[in-house]
Amino acid sequence: MYEITVASTRRAYQLSILSDLEVEENDGKVVSLAARQIFTQEVEFRIEDA
Repeated sequence: MYEITVASTRRAYQLSILSDLEVEENDGKVVSLAARQIFTQEVEFRIEDA
């Protein structure tokens, strides 16, 4: 659960910086959009060893 939360948070940050059209279509709700992208595997994430 922690990994998905971190991935969604980082993706939300990316989306807010990019000002993507998809954010506007989602009423500016970057966190819910990021979570949906992670859960539907539209965006992939991986854990890297330190």
